[in-house]
Amino acid sequence: MLGLVGAIVLLSVAPARAGENTFVEVTPNSVQAGSRVTVRASCDNNNDRQANVHSDAFGHVMLRPDNGFLKGEVTVPANKQPGDYPVDLKCQNNQTATTMLTVLNMASPSKGPATGGGGTAGGRGTGSILLLGGAALVVTAVVLGMAGGRRRTGAGS
Repeated sequence: MLGLVGAIVLLSVAPARAGENTFVEVTPNSVQAGSRVTVRASCDNNNDRQANVHSDAFGHVMLRPDNGFLKGEVTVPANKQPGDYPVDLKCQNNQTATTMLTVLNMASPSKGPATGGGGTAGGRGTGSILLLGGAALVVTAVVLGMAGGRRRTGAGS
């Protein structure tokens, strides 16, 4: 019975067809304009030969064999308009694949956030005054504590 089930499963699995292992991916797939991306691809059983990738986001890139895949790196120009850009792979065995790259163009802040008065910043600001005042209070408390302790000792003898 187990052999019959195994035979049915084996016969129902379709053999791999050429092109099923053809893909292209971009990492990261969403980048700020001016950033570098890595392109990794597979041309089915033809990963020992170079392949070409094209996108309006960065132009042409030649991918080279690397550990069983095709890889390359490219920088998206800093002035690239934000949007979704197709990334097209063309293999030497005429297989093709496509993925998308999202280019962002977020403005960088020109200064840090407003976080308060900067009392602990350099100079003689509020922070320095508070520190000196706190030290004076501690010294006063110690002196009064010692003076009060001496009176009790003297009063009890």
